[in-house]
Amino acid sequence: MGIGSIVALLGGLGLFLFGMKYMGEGLELAAGPKMKDLLEKLTRNRIVGFLLGALVTVVIQSSSATTVMVMGFINAEIMDLAQATGVIFGANIGTTITSVLIALDVSAIAPVCICLGALMLLYAKRKRHRYIGQVILGFGILFQGLHTMSGAMSPLKDSPLFQNFIVNAKNPLLGFVIGVVLCAVIQSSSAAVGVLQALAMQGLMPIYFAGFIICGINVGSSTPPLLSALNAKNNAKRAAMIYLIFNIVGAVLFVPLTMLTPLTSLIETYIPHEAFQISFYHILFKVVTGVILLPLVNLVVKWTYMLIPKQAHESAFRLEYIDPNMSGSPAVVALQVGKEVERMAGIVRDDLVKASNGLLQHDLSEENQVREGEQVVDYLASEITGYLTKFNSVALPSRVSRYMGCAFHVINDLEQIGDHAVKILDQNEKCVEGGLIYTEAAKEELAKVYGLVTELLDDTMRLFRNRDITPEIWIQIRKRERRIMKEVADAQTNHMERLKRKECTFAQGLTFVEALNSYVRIVNHTVNIVEASAYDVNAGHFRAEQA
Repeated sequence: MGIGSIVALLGGLGLFLFGMKYMGEGLELAAGPKMKDLLEKLTRNRIVGFLLGALVTVVIQSSSATTVMVMGFINAEIMDLAQATGVIFGANIGTTITSVLIALDVSAIAPVCICLGALMLLYAKRKRHRYIGQVILGFGILFQGLHTMSGAMSPLKDSPLFQNFIVNAKNPLLGFVIGVVLCAVIQSSSAAVGVLQALAMQGLMPIYFAGFIICGINVGSSTPPLLSALNAKNNAKRAAMIYLIFNIVGAVLFVPLTMLTPLTSLIETYIPHEAFQISFYHILFKVVTGVILLPLVNLVVKWTYMLIPKQAHESAFRLEYIDPNMSGSPAVVALQVGKEVERMAGIVRDDLVKASNGLLQHDLSEENQVREGEQVVDYLASEITGYLTKFNSVALPSRVSRYMGCAFHVINDLEQIGDHAVKILDQNEKCVEGGLIYTEAAKEELAKVYGLVTELLDDTMRLFRNRDITPEIWIQIRKRERRIMKEVADAQTNHMERLKRKECTFAQGLTFVEALNSYVRIVNHTVNIVEASAYDVNAGHFRAEQA
């Protein structure tokens, strides 16, 4: 096999991959939104989810893409992990349709598809027709690539080295590793199986050895979902693990079956066409594994929790105290809203503490927890506000109405405080990445301001909870506000002096000042919470002028 054949093989593989991706994108453009709606609305039943996963994957031609889509739904809290499991199992089966199309070997009509698809894509006036043209063009390119690959591999028939390798290829581990590497490199199980089928069409891939390679290919196909899950929430990571578990279980089952039973001999006996033999084995792998695991969805979910344990905030994407589907007395609802707001405040405080301690200690180890906490805060703000809006549409006693209005303002200010906690984290990130170390004096000033701000926030939420604000307490709050502002002003003045003495750099100083500004904004929002609470407690007649 010379250089020309290798170049042709790579070019054919490129055409195959591009054609499959382009066809899948065209199908998704034409039907994708409907598929997503189906996935969102009809996955309560695991059997329905299983069938939908298969259907969507048949449409978009990629089980990895379906799994990544499902991970996005999990991240958005549209779908829970048990629902996602059935969809992922179905996606693994839906991906086998590509191997069936390849086995049909319609490469003779590939040029016609390319021509027709290109004409529709370039000249059709309606978007839908252009999308159909894209599908036809991608289909033609896919099979043109397969035809090119098959032709490029034909010289291997005359290679004694390759013939000797194929004749003696019996090692299951070798075949499995080849499959994993092949799929990890190509990033598509359908394309990797297509390469095997192209070899089989030339009589260069016996089904016995191909079986081990297919097992490896299916395990290797977990690479794209795993990579997509690196920065996702834990449940999305678990979805990627479900995809991996499915294929590992299949490999554990089918490697021994291939070694110890006449499975491949039976396939050769009843399916004479080589490409169909590989397609059938691939389908059998997926279907049998799916049938075995589908009744064990809850067990599979438990396995993922063992691999990726629960962490803080993970289960916080829900209302713990409010049930939007149940309506109680206004007083009870007000109590529930207050508990949710306090819970939100606790997460905000936790984020502020972690971000501030990280800044003082030059440590980013809790960065992910802070950012996840902020996502929870945003979720709670949206959900509680939506509930308040809905609940306020009915007639309420004036006392409850005032409290709901107060809660609305408090939620908004808490969300803003959470945003500033993330901004403090951002300054720490700049310091760590840039190697910017604060002086001991700067650390002491930051620690003092941070301590005063945290104490003020704690006392503010206690006042909101106990509803015992008086004009005298308001005066004390304003005094504490002024004290913090003075500490911030002194820290900024001291910072300028350090700059003059060249004890710190401009870059250090910029992060220092930005952090101080965030603390100032946090104080402003904290005082807003006190004022809103005081207005509620004093029957709407409280005014700042009383202070």
